[in-house]
Amino acid sequence: MWAGILPGIVLVAMITSVAYSARNLSGLTLFSPMILAVVAGMVYSNVLGTPAHAKAGIAFSQRRLLRFAIVLLGFQLTLGQVAGVGLGGVGIVAATLGATFLFTVTLGRLIGVDAKLAQLIAAGTSICGASAIVATNIVTDARDEDVTYAVAAITLFGTVAMLGFPLLAPLFGLDQHAFGLWAGASIHEVAQVIGAGFQNGAQAGETATVAKLTRVAMLAPMVLALGLMARRGSANASTAKPPMPWFVVAFVAIVALNSLVAIPAQVHSAIALAAQVMLTMGLAAMGLQADISELRSRGLRPLMLAFSAFIFIAGFSLTLVKLV
Repeated sequence: MWAGILPGIVLVAMITSVAYSARNLSGLTLFSPMILAVVAGMVYSNVLGTPAHAKAGIAFSQRRLLRFAIVLLGFQLTLGQVAGVGLGGVGIVAATLGATFLFTVTLGRLIGVDAKLAQLIAAGTSICGASAIVATNIVTDARDEDVTYAVAAITLFGTVAMLGFPLLAPLFGLDQHAFGLWAGASIHEVAQVIGAGFQNGAQAGETATVAKLTRVAMLAPMVLALGLMARRGSANASTAKPPMPWFVVAFVAIVALNSLVAIPAQVHSAIALAAQVMLTMGLAAMGLQADISELRSRGLRPLMLAFSAFIFIAGFSLTLVKLV
């Protein structure tokens, strides 16, 4: 196993090292290593190309390391902090998810995007990026090219959000709590939410993480609903059970443990550093898998749909945050 994934992990580690080193350069100290890692990964992949023998390790870094890092973030939160998001925050997340999914599927039908591809883009935008796309495809059974396109589009606009949202917070008059809610309710990938959230401060990052994981927890019922719709529409539709992301369950368990058990500050610091490094590696891997050519090969309509969904979820969630 390790022989197969080692080359990719080494490449991801190199990109991560570049990100940490670049942060010390003049003009880049305002950006976190996580943001620099995804940009460096995208540049490397689209300029030099990603070696085939590295893909298994890159996928391992994006999936396993990223999920484990999210679990470790649970040590930075307590149940008291989770309660701070409040019923209003949960309502914002749920309303944004439902409205964005319906908007994207409806617009996709109006502009002529294949229904299965539109559902993948809707799931990736409204729930949790690539993980939602892959999970949704269990019941939609779309073509591999559609899955790749959706992942590439979601990664692109999620990265734009991760880089741009922290710069917009002062313009919209958002404090750390409000910005965290906005980021958690609207940015596509978990790691992108964390990258944007912590860019504006610890409280913003923690609020964004909890809001985003509340959104991720809605993946299973959403996929279940899509499965029921698919079975109604076709006798051959997939009957696979929707997955419950294990890292969400583990994250909640760690938060509960952290709320009940006094953990030494030195241990907290070590865990926080490990989580940040693994998150940075996960984002580097994400950048390495963002292939701009995949967007061109499938035409512009699905890309326009993903962009429209991105604008909708950003505007809709921001409106709710300002109102609540």
